[in-house]
Amino acid sequence: MNKQSKKNTVISPSRPSGIAYLVGRLDHVLKRGIRDCLRLYGVTPAQYTALSIFRVHEQLSNAQLAERSMVSPQSANEMVKIMEKRGWILRQIAKTQGRIIPIQLTPAGFDLLEKCDQQVAKLETAMLETLSSSSKHDLQNHLRKMIRNLNQ
Repeated sequence: MNKQSKKNTVISPSRPSGIAYLVGRLDHVLKRGIRDCLRLYGVTPAQYTALSIFRVHEQLSNAQLAERSMVSPQSANEMVKIMEKRGWILRQIAKTQGRIIPIQLTPAGFDLLEKCDQQVAKLETAMLETLSSSSKHDLQNHLRKMIRNLNQ
């Protein structure tokens, strides 16, 4: 190892460690993989995220959906319209309470979500195949802590 390489591996509080870069690269590769496996079903990553959210939360405001789906409120609104038109969700507008709109997955939406889950699970398995169960658990905990740290 030459002097320049040694110099670059020293962790300094005044220089980035490279972890943010690696997380960014992982994010890029993972998004591409998710996009590719969901394309089989005509679902975007944002739609898949929203369907997953609707499985757990049947009542959300558009702003809450946007935040959890990582899209703008305008995009979330358009996404809901498209998913409703495709028969994946059902909005119960008559029961609207303020900004919260009750949304349910339809049987077709549940079926689609199950198929997408299987594809994303295969991708996750491939990504994590060299990690032990303990390492996977630790990684998940560390990632949650990092998210909390940045959201403070």
